[in-house]
Amino acid sequence: MSEPGVPVKLAAMIRISPGGAAAAAEQARAYEDAGVDVLAVAESYGADAVSALGFLAGQTRRAELMAQILPVYSRTPALTAMTAVGLDIVSQGRFILGLGVSGPQVIEGWHGLPYDAPLGRTREVIEICRQVWRRERLSHSGSHYQVPLPPGAGAGVGKALKIIDTPVRPAIPVFVAALGPANVELTARVANGWVPFLYIPELAEKVWGEPLARGLADRPDDLGPLQIMAGGPMAIGPDVTHLRDLDRGHLALYVGGMGARGRNFYNRLVGRYGFAAEAAQVQDLYLAGRREEAAAALPDALLEGTSLIGDDEYITRRLAAYAASGVTVLQIDPVGGDRIGDVRRLRALMDPMTAPH
Repeated sequence: MSEPGVPVKLAAMIRISPGGAAAAAEQARAYEDAGVDVLAVAESYGADAVSALGFLAGQTRRAELMAQILPVYSRTPALTAMTAVGLDIVSQGRFILGLGVSGPQVIEGWHGLPYDAPLGRTREVIEICRQVWRRERLSHSGSHYQVPLPPGAGAGVGKALKIIDTPVRPAIPVFVAALGPANVELTARVANGWVPFLYIPELAEKVWGEPLARGLADRPDDLGPLQIMAGGPMAIGPDVTHLRDLDRGHLALYVGGMGARGRNFYNRLVGRYGFAAEAAQVQDLYLAGRREEAAAALPDALLEGTSLIGDDEYITRRLAAYAASGVTVLQIDPVGGDRIGDVRRLRALMDPMTAPH
């Protein structure tokens, strides 16, 4: 059993760059052997996540594999459900479907689709996926998706079908990336897990406590407890706090440039944490092309709060803070000089009785 007061699972992101498939496979196996429970692959507007996850399914044996995230706009709901079934088959029941709405710049600028009704579409995509996985004949009449098409639409010959293959599991876990109050409330109501970004555990209740409570009040019992997956850059040692600065450029991109002025969800979140003036300054500098100055303007408290970088005692306190805020899956991005060694050390701090040695 895990020690009380710490997250139960450990997750890490895997990135597959051109020409780097073998290196990614080696990293995935090393993470798995070091005690990582979930290997996640991102999808934005680079290579798709599905191809990488299929590859990793054949390179790993124990860890769960997660799409983090598939935008609900970029695939039809039925294709999303089929994709999840395929990945669950090739991984022998280890797949987690991560969904999210991305943002208007990506959906409209890359996919060429209107960024409309993000909450409604998320809800309906999840409903359709679960219907497909139960091998029911797919019949959905919602505000955003009608399957089959109703009479008078299209060729008029569509009929309700059920998936040909039998899924490994009739209920594949669905995690939703959400930041805004309404989206977080929906996630707590209908998803298996929630993936917040820029998560500061000590401030989570202040920002998300009310929408989480509203969603959980209407949550069906058969979904079980809501899993929360959050974390940040990680390094362990007596003199590693300077590594927090490595994340400045990455955070400046999100806080300053990931979305137009007034439509940047991350900037809004940092403001709700209590850094409104700093968030506005970072955005002004970033949009003016002064990216290094934008990164320097990020408050140190934000970098510290969103990371796990410090000595054993500090990391132990951070683990307790994450657990106290409800985090069950700790997601890390190792940035130290001995990344696998740090993963093993973190696993030992989380679970000293069962950690690999």
